[in-house]
Amino acid sequence: MVRAFAVIILGLLLSAEGVKGATGKVSKVLPQFLDLQGRNALSPSLFDRDAYQVILRDHPEKRSGIIYNIDFKAKGPVTGELKLILELRGIAPGKDPLPQRMVVHQKVKPTHWFGRWAEIKITGEDFVNMGEINAWRVSLWDGDNLLSEQKSFLWVD
Repeated sequence: MVRAFAVIILGLLLSAEGVKGATGKVSKVLPQFLDLQGRNALSPSLFDRDAYQVILRDHPEKRSGIIYNIDFKAKGPVTGELKLILELRGIAPGKDPLPQRMVVHQKVKPTHWFGRWAEIKITGEDFVNMGEINAWRVSLWDGDNLLSEQKSFLWVD
């Protein structure tokens, strides 16, 4: 009797878990400049990468783009298209003083136990037209449902 009751309770818990939609979290966003050869570092060392990022930050003429490395988790039944949305705001020198805006959508797959890293690159004419990026927001969506977001300190809704 106790065993049957435990099986019924476990079945109810598992079925209730299956009814819920997807859950997700954007854990970390690492924006990094790319040099003229498309590299974000000169060696695999994290210390060297951070030092090289300081050089690229201080010398815009040495940049060819920016990459956003995004750590996210998404699990459970997905009801729509699972995607990351990167929104950028910046000011291009010599242009209209109004902020430049860019929105990039990227489809992603659900994760299981561990998170997954995705990357979104902004290079070429898109990078030049954005100018100096001063704010960003990354959000994880299941169809029209917002699951999670991370934003830079200067992002204002």
